[in-house]
Amino acid sequence: MTPRLSTAAATTSPTAPAKAKTLPGVALDSYTGDPNFMASLARGLVVIEAFTPQSPQMTISQLSLRTGLSRAAVRRCLYTLVKLGFAGADESQRYSLRPKMLSLANTYTASSTLANAAQPILERMSNTYHESFSVATLDGDQIVYIARSSVTRVMSVDLHIGSRLPAFCTSMGRVLLAYLPQDQLEITLSRLVLTQYTPRTINSIDKLRLALRNVRRNGYALVDQEYEIGLRSIAVPIYAGNGRVVAVVNLSGHAPRIPMLEMQTRFLPPLRAAAAELSVFLR
Repeated sequence: MTPRLSTAAATTSPTAPAKAKTLPGVALDSYTGDPNFMASLARGLVVIEAFTPQSPQMTISQLSLRTGLSRAAVRRCLYTLVKLGFAGADESQRYSLRPKMLSLANTYTASSTLANAAQPILERMSNTYHESFSVATLDGDQIVYIARSSVTRVMSVDLHIGSRLPAFCTSMGRVLLAYLPQDQLEITLSRLVLTQYTPRTINSIDKLRLALRNVRRNGYALVDQEYEIGLRSIAVPIYAGNGRVVAVVNLSGHAPRIPMLEMQTRFLPPLRAAAAELSVFLR
């Protein structure tokens, strides 16, 4: 399959609004006929994922449009979430998630050896270098932040644990894609939507393949303003005991303040040291 190319408006400043994420509920149709697949649970998760920092409150109609689910399905999902205390609505029937939702994230964080180990290491690095550091894993064609220590806000998007970004144009995503087994990589590449976030964003599968080969050869990814103008980042892999790359650690900073060469000479060694330290917890 040929990857789809989107020519969405490019980000032209560090304060540009975040890009909305569409969650196509119709993708659930691919599980039709699977007796073990709980469609109602899947629809509820799709509704939960539709809420973002940019859209914390939405009506049933807005959620239906955003998720691709019917209004009736969205209404039933919200009714259940409200009854269980995970969501609520104001007087104008705009729904939002409630603090109880944090219990789900806390359950994962508490049970994740890597997330628990990473947070103090990232905070130590931020205190030493006065920069922002993160650890993420791959989920489909996106990266998911599982630990983060931020000293300055370097993106227009307010990143936090659980935040998602496209893998193909971010340093952490490039590393995670580059070290996928070949069959998994091909499946992922065939489904990618190459959105043109900035004029610097890689816009073809051939260029992306070349970038991924360079990542494997160099052992790190350095991405310059492909997701957002003004943002530059570098990332290195974190290996599990079986030799597989399961996560990645990175530094992100303002491009005018941190030259490309400094990314490689000053920050690459401590990033690799942190990755080696974290790998110990995965053996």
